[in-house]
Parts: sequence; C-alpha cells; structure tokens
Amino acid sequence: MMDLSERNERLFFKLLIDNVEELLPVVYTPTVGEACQKYGSIFRRPHGLYISLKERGKVLDVLKNWPEKNVQIIVVTDGERILGLGDLGLQGMGIPIGKLALYVALGGLRPSLCLPVSIDVGTNNQKLLDDPYYIGLRQKRTTGEEYDALIHEFMLAAKQEYGEKVLIQFEDFANHNAFKLLAKYGRTHLVFNDDIQGTAAVALAGLVASLPLTGGTLADHRFLFLGAGEAGTGIAEIIATEISRKANIPLEEARRKIWLVDSKGLVVKSRWDSLQHFKRDYAHEHEECKTLLSAVQALKPTVLIGTSGQGSTFTKDVIETISSFNEKPLIFALSNPTSQSECTADQAYTWCKGKCIFASGSPFGPVTVDGKTYYSGQANNAYIFPGMGLGCIIAGVIRIHDDMFLKAAEALASLVTKEHLDKGLVYPPFQNIRKISAHIGAAVAAKAYELGLATRLPRPDDLLACAESCQYSPVYRPYR
Repeated sequence: MMDLSERNERLFFKLLIDNVEELLPVVYTPTVGEACQKYGSIFRRPHGLYISLKERGKVLDVLKNWPEKNVQIIVVTDGERILGLGDLGLQGMGIPIGKLALYVALGGLRPSLCLPVSIDVGTNNQKLLDDPYYIGLRQKRTTGEEYDALIHEFMLAAKQEYGEKVLIQFEDFANHNAFKLLAKYGRTHLVFNDDIQGTAAVALAGLVASLPLTGGTLADHRFLFLGAGEAGTGIAEIIATEISRKANIPLEEARRKIWLVDSKGLVVKSRWDSLQHFKRDYAHEHEECKTLLSAVQALKPTVLIGTSGQGSTFTKDVIETISSFNEKPLIFALSNPTSQSECTADQAYTWCKGKCIFASGSPFGPVTVDGKTYYSGQANNAYIFPGMGLGCIIAGVIRIHDDMFLKAAEALASLVTKEHLDKGLVYPPFQNIRKISAHIGAAVAAKAYELGLATRLPRPDDLLACAESCQYSPVYRPYR
C-alpha cells in the first residue's frame, strides 16, 4: 500500500475509498501497530517531517523544507505512547502517516493539506536503542525544560509558517505530556488530542446510540472503567458533561456515576494524595477494591469500558459477573491493537450468552452463539477526527471547544438506525464513512459558528452540502 502511495497517490486513495472496510485495518489499527514496531527495518523513504533535538533553534527552517506550503492539518507525535505498545520513539511516525491517510480517504481532505510530524527526543525503549535498524536518536528520552522548549518552538513555528487556522492534532503522547500540552496550547492554537477527545467522542456516540436497546438515559447507567489514563478520563469527562447537560444536574453529581480502576485498583478518596490530577475528579468515597472483578461485584455497573492497553483483562469471571445483574450490559473493549484488547467479541458474546452490547477499538468478525449471529461495532476514532478536521476547515475555525466534540458524538449517534441496532451495531457501517464525516463536519462547523469561533463568513446556508462539495475525490479526468 505504501509503495502504491508513492507511485500513484490518486490511485492509492481511490483504492482505499472504494474498499474502506477491507483496507482500514491495513492502513490503520491493528496493522499500523505492527508497522510502527518494525518501522526501522521496513523503512525505505520518508513520508513525513522529522524534527529532532538537533534542530532546536531551526525548527521553522525545517518546516520550510516541506514542499507543500498550504498545510491545514498537522498530526504530530513524540512516539512515547504508541497505541498500547508503549515507547516506540521515532518509529511512531507510522501513526501520523496513517491518521492523515484517513483524513484524506474518510474525511475528504486534499492530500496536499496534510503534514505528518514526528518529534524525536530519544526513546526509553532499550530494545530499540540496541536495534541497528532504529532510525531515531540513540539516547534516552529527554524531558523537562529541554523537551518543553522544543515542543514550544514547534508550535510557534507551525503557526508562523501555516497561519492561525492550521489544525494541530496531538497524537500518542504519554499521559503526563498529553494533558499538559492540551491545556497549554488549547487557548493559543487550533489543537486537539485525539486520544483524549476523539476517543471520548466516539465512545459517547456508541453509548448514546445504544440507549434504544438498554432503555432509559445515560444518567440511569453506572459506568466502570478499566484504565484511568488519557482515553479513560477523557471518555469519563465527556460522559459526565453529557449527563450533566441532559439531566440538568451539576457536573460533580454526574461524575459520581462514573468509577475508574487503575493499576492499583479502584480509584477512591483514600488514595487522594497519590493520585494524578486528572484522576481526582473520579475519586469517590468507597472501600478499596484491588481487582477489576471485586470492583464489578461491589459497584454492579451497567457499562464496562476498557482503556487499559492490557489484553485479556476482561476475564470470563468479569463478563459473567456483569451479565448476572444486567439484562443488557454494555461492554466496550477499546484498547488497540487487537493483541491489547481487553477481550475479543467472541469471548464477550460467549461468556454472557449473547446478552451484551459489545464494541471494540479493533475490528472483530461476526460471532454466532446458540444459533444467533452478533455483529460488534468498532469504536474507532476514524469516525470522529476526519469529520472534525473537515468541519474546522469549512468554517475556518480558530479554536476548538469541547462542545464541538459533543456535537460530533451526537451527529454520529444519530446515524445509527434501527436496522443497525437489530444486528447489535451501535456504529454505522464504515462503507458510508465519507457521508458520515460530512455530517459530523457540518455539525462541528455549525457549533463553531454558534460559539463565534468560525471565520469563514458569511455562513453557508447548507453546511452539509458545503462539507460534501469540499471533499476531495481521487477521480481521473477524461481525456480525448
């Protein structure tokens, strides 16, 4: 596929668009995880822009080396937390490349508008440092002021070179940097973090879409997360925000419906002093539970969400227990790639005897239990971020507001039909992803205009038609 993209970019995207359900797992998760692990040994020529510590003071000059001058979307990583695979250093470049291929194929952005960037500050992965084919700096990961200065120089250079409206997507930064960077640059740049906000929006969409199957509202559910990092706390916060607004209750009260389990057990008030700041809003009064199973037994959740990056952690005991007190438990095993998924679709449906509503981060095939076939939804960020980028571009957005992700989630959930729900699907099929992205882009743009964050004036009368008309199509012109 990469060879084809080098030889014939138009044909590459035509092939990807026409066969999206088959090729999405090849271009993105789970194959992209393996590609990143082997990136040094399969590297042939660069597909993005590499910025290392050696370029400090010259980052703007490096950006000027990129041949395209009208860049509107940058996906940037430092490779410290690639999927559930950990620190892959410069080999994490596979993620920005894959994400931007999806921006084009799924969202309809022009390839020339997209720039993948990997910032190389070293790696703490000793296996890579010992690998003769590793392509990054052979040093331990730089942190502190030197790291912050390089990131800051990049952020300033990107705005200087490409303007106020260049969208910068932070991708696969470690927790301690991800939250800090989003908070620091969210008010001065057009930025979002897909692991925190994109994952949250797609998870919320699946939960909202499943309500006709479970009955009631989000406020009627009790949520238990395995994993309290970027993805887990990001999903928790968007759920709490949605509950707060729909049920008209304080955000603090909505948060009490959500519980987190991290590597040390249930996040509770008695652990307050040792908790990272982003977990503290979900530290409630409760006795300690050291394991996920004991937390399930004590809290009796209706929704179980996995963002741990640890495979096979939704055990048979856990699935059977949650099924014993729920008529239709929601089980979302969201960790990527497939090897890190908390459980497979086959395990979930088999152990709960077909009772559950299941979604996963990586794709799984249909499962047959007692003669009935179940189809699992894929809670893939690819539903959200291409539409988010499209919406930002058509409206000329200058800042991203959390409400735009709520609107994106609502737009995605609204596209799930009764026919999909009857099959157990809480997400629409990927074969319609270009139309889905246009709907999400229109919803995002509408919210941006409402919030006064859009600069393309006057506002188009029909934002959906505008989004569809702006989508890139890799067609060949007829020649006589």
